[in-house]
Amino acid sequence: MSENEVEYTESVDYRYAGFWMRFWAYLADLIIVFSINGILLTPFKFINDGAGIDVGFWTMAGIASGIVLYLYFLLMTKYFGQTLGKMIFGLRVIREDSQSLMWKDLLFREVVGRFIHRVFLLTGVLYVVVAFTQEKQGIHDMIGNTRVVFDK
Repeated sequence: MSENEVEYTESVDYRYAGFWMRFWAYLADLIIVFSINGILLTPFKFINDGAGIDVGFWTMAGIASGIVLYLYFLLMTKYFGQTLGKMIFGLRVIREDSQSLMWKDLLFREVVGRFIHRVFLLTGVLYVVVAFTQEKQGIHDMIGNTRVVFDK
Protein backbone atom coordinates (compact mmCIF):
# COMPACT_ATOMS: atom_id res chain seq x y z
CA MET A 1 0.00 0.00 0.00
CA SER A 2 1.42 3.39 -0.94
CA GLU A 3 1.52 6.25 1.53
CA ASN A 4 -1.38 8.04 -0.24
CA GLU A 5 -3.71 5.09 0.12
CA VAL A 6 -5.76 4.93 3.25
CA GLU A 7 -7.11 1.67 4.58
CA TYR A 8 -10.75 1.91 5.59
CA THR A 9 -12.25 -0.49 8.03
CA GLU A 10 -15.89 -0.52 8.88
CA SER A 11 -16.39 0.17 12.54
CA VAL A 12 -19.70 -0.88 13.96
CA ASP A 13 -20.66 0.03 17.47
CA TYR A 14 -22.93 -2.60 18.95
CA ARG A 15 -25.15 -2.12 21.92
CA TYR A 16 -24.94 -5.36 23.88
CA ALA A 17 -28.10 -6.86 25.33
CA GLY A 18 -28.01 -7.18 29.10
CA PHE A 19 -29.26 -9.85 31.43
CA TRP A 20 -32.91 -8.75 31.74
CA MET A 21 -33.56 -8.29 28.01
CA ARG A 22 -32.07 -11.71 27.34
CA PHE A 23 -34.03 -13.20 30.24
CA TRP A 24 -37.39 -11.98 28.85
CA ALA A 25 -36.49 -13.16 25.35
CA TYR A 26 -35.55 -16.57 26.76
CA LEU A 27 -38.85 -16.81 28.64
CA ALA A 28 -40.73 -16.00 25.42
CA ASP A 29 -38.72 -18.72 23.65
CA LEU A 30 -39.54 -21.24 26.37
CA ILE A 31 -43.26 -20.50 26.02
CA ILE A 32 -42.95 -21.01 22.26
CA VAL A 33 -40.99 -24.26 22.63
CA PHE A 34 -43.42 -25.62 25.24
CA SER A 35 -46.29 -24.81 22.88
CA ILE A 36 -44.57 -26.58 19.99
CA ASN A 37 -43.87 -29.57 22.24
CA GLY A 38 -47.50 -29.64 23.35
CA ILE A 39 -48.69 -29.76 19.76
CA LEU A 40 -46.10 -32.31 18.60
CA LEU A 41 -46.10 -34.60 21.63
CA THR A 42 -49.82 -34.76 22.50
CA PRO A 43 -50.45 -37.58 19.99
CA PHE A 44 -47.88 -39.73 21.86
CA LYS A 45 -50.21 -39.79 24.88
CA PHE A 46 -52.45 -42.16 22.93
CA ILE A 47 -49.61 -44.66 22.55
CA ASN A 48 -49.15 -47.15 25.38
CA ASP A 49 -52.47 -46.13 27.02
CA GLY A 50 -51.06 -42.78 28.15
CA ALA A 51 -48.19 -44.27 30.16
CA GLY A 52 -44.74 -42.89 29.44
CA ILE A 53 -42.27 -45.01 27.53
CA ASP A 54 -39.14 -45.22 29.66
CA VAL A 55 -35.67 -45.15 28.13
CA GLY A 56 -33.23 -45.51 30.99
CA PHE A 57 -33.63 -42.46 33.23
CA TRP A 58 -35.67 -40.57 30.63
CA THR A 59 -38.98 -40.94 28.86
CA MET A 60 -39.49 -40.79 25.10
CA ALA A 61 -41.51 -37.60 25.53
CA GLY A 62 -38.66 -36.04 27.53
CA ILE A 63 -36.10 -36.97 24.89
CA ALA A 64 -38.31 -35.67 22.06
CA SER A 65 -39.00 -32.39 23.88
CA GLY A 66 -35.27 -31.91 24.49
CA ILE A 67 -34.54 -32.48 20.82
CA VAL A 68 -37.21 -29.92 19.85
CA LEU A 69 -35.71 -27.39 22.31
CA TYR A 70 -32.17 -27.72 20.99
CA LEU A 71 -33.26 -27.78 17.34
CA TYR A 72 -35.40 -24.67 17.85
CA PHE A 73 -32.52 -22.64 19.26
CA LEU A 74 -29.96 -24.05 16.83
CA LEU A 75 -31.94 -23.69 13.60
CA MET A 76 -33.58 -20.35 14.39
CA THR A 77 -30.25 -18.81 15.33
CA LYS A 78 -28.49 -20.26 12.28
CA TYR A 79 -31.05 -19.22 9.68
CA PHE A 80 -32.37 -15.98 11.19
CA GLY A 81 -29.62 -14.91 13.61
CA GLN A 82 -32.26 -14.79 16.32
CA THR A 83 -35.03 -16.83 17.87
CA LEU A 84 -38.65 -15.67 18.00
CA GLY A 85 -38.10 -14.41 21.54
CA LYS A 86 -35.11 -12.37 20.41
CA MET A 87 -37.14 -11.06 17.47
CA ILE A 88 -39.85 -9.86 19.87
CA PHE A 89 -37.31 -7.96 21.97
CA GLY A 90 -35.15 -6.76 19.06
CA LEU A 91 -32.06 -8.86 19.82
CA ARG A 92 -29.66 -10.68 17.50
CA VAL A 93 -26.79 -13.15 17.94
CA ILE A 94 -23.55 -12.18 16.21
CA ARG A 95 -20.08 -13.65 16.03
CA GLU A 96 -17.22 -12.07 17.90
CA ASP A 97 -15.63 -10.99 14.59
CA SER A 98 -18.98 -9.86 13.07
CA GLN A 99 -18.80 -12.51 10.33
CA SER A 100 -21.71 -14.80 9.46
CA LEU A 101 -22.66 -17.34 12.12
CA MET A 102 -21.15 -20.74 11.36
CA TRP A 103 -22.45 -24.16 12.37
CA LYS A 104 -19.51 -24.76 14.71
CA ASP A 105 -20.18 -21.50 16.57
CA LEU A 106 -23.82 -22.36 17.01
CA LEU A 107 -23.25 -25.99 17.96
CA PHE A 108 -21.03 -24.84 20.79
CA ARG A 109 -23.33 -21.96 21.79
CA GLU A 110 -26.77 -23.50 21.41
CA VAL A 111 -26.12 -27.18 22.09
CA VAL A 112 -23.01 -27.56 24.23
CA GLY A 113 -23.45 -24.27 26.12
CA ARG A 114 -27.17 -24.76 26.79
CA PHE A 115 -26.60 -28.41 27.75
CA ILE A 116 -24.02 -27.34 30.34
CA HIS A 117 -26.41 -24.70 31.71
CA ARG A 118 -29.33 -27.14 31.92
CA VAL A 119 -27.62 -30.25 33.26
CA PHE A 120 -25.80 -28.94 36.30
CA LEU A 121 -27.67 -26.88 38.91
CA LEU A 122 -24.76 -24.53 39.62
CA THR A 123 -24.14 -23.79 35.94
CA GLY A 124 -27.77 -22.73 35.49
CA VAL A 125 -27.08 -19.91 37.94
CA LEU A 126 -24.10 -18.84 35.83
CA TYR A 127 -26.47 -17.07 33.40
CA VAL A 128 -26.00 -14.17 35.82
CA VAL A 129 -22.47 -13.78 34.39
CA VAL A 130 -24.15 -11.83 31.55
CA ALA A 131 -24.84 -8.98 33.97
CA PHE A 132 -21.18 -8.59 34.93
CA THR A 133 -19.12 -9.02 31.75
CA GLN A 134 -18.16 -6.03 29.64
CA GLU A 135 -19.75 -7.35 26.44
CA LYS A 136 -22.69 -8.97 28.31
CA GLN A 137 -21.58 -12.52 27.46
CA GLY A 138 -22.87 -15.65 29.11
CA ILE A 139 -20.77 -18.77 29.48
CA HIS A 140 -22.44 -20.21 26.36
CA ASP A 141 -21.54 -17.02 24.44
CA MET A 142 -17.92 -17.37 25.51
CA ILE A 143 -17.89 -21.01 24.41
CA GLY A 144 -19.38 -20.11 21.01
CA ASN A 145 -17.50 -16.79 20.52
CA THR A 146 -20.80 -14.96 20.11
CA ARG A 147 -22.48 -11.84 21.44
CA VAL A 148 -26.13 -10.83 21.76
CA VAL A 149 -26.76 -7.30 20.55
CA PHE A 150 -29.71 -5.04 19.89
CA ASP A 151 -30.82 -5.42 16.28
CA LYS A 152 -30.36 -2.28 14.19
